Amino acid sequence: MGLAASLIISCSALIVSGLTAWWTLFRRGTLKMTQPSVVFFGPDEKGNAKVFFRTLLYSTARRGQVVESMFVKLRREGETQIFSVWVYGETKALVRGSGLFVGYEGMAANHHFLLPKEGPEYKFWTGTYLVEVYAKLVNCEQLVSLWRHELAVGQSEALALIKDEFGLYFDWNPDVKEYAHTLDRNGLNGGKLTRMFEAEQKKARGEELA
Repeated sequence: MGLAASLIISCSALIVSGLTAWWTLFRRGTLKMTQPSVVFFGPDEKGNAKVFFRTLLYSTARRGQVVESMFVKLRREGETQIFSVWVYGETKALVRGSGLFVGYEGMAANHHFLLPKEGPEYKFWTGTYLVEVYAKLVNCEQLVSLWRHELAVGQSEALALIKDEFGLYFDWNPDVKEYAHTLDRNGLNGGKLTRMFEAEQKKARGEELA
């Protein structure tokens, strides 16, 4: 009786150890992203259309994920535009996206998506946009769908965006679970988001805010 009980305990411990090893070391998992705290439609520093958001990328497995590329797809009234040029990082430390490792603890960063130079001009017209974010992982042929959400651009907002002097911010409100719209002159460069991040960085360094 004692020998049988010992065997059962030993086998149970072995099974638990095996499951733990699989969960922490061998399980592939996948890549996920959190609800973006802010999304931006508007011009870059050269006046070309861009999509921006800030989010946390994380792996559902301990081994982490290697991101080969990311892109944004915008759909509006049957038309589709892909923003394939991916840049990420903090405001003054941006790098071209390629070969990014994302661990289990996650990585918070700004993500900028631009049009290729040879692509057609793109304008943000009035309407409802379906924003889709995709990632390509190393050694994985199937794309990972990270996030999709509908965002509306009003007529007055579209008219302001056409001037390439304004940017449209969608700030996430967790209380009502929707995005609030804000137009800002100077777009992303020199606009409220840049000022906010610079203030946060100064605060982190213990500097006095102006």
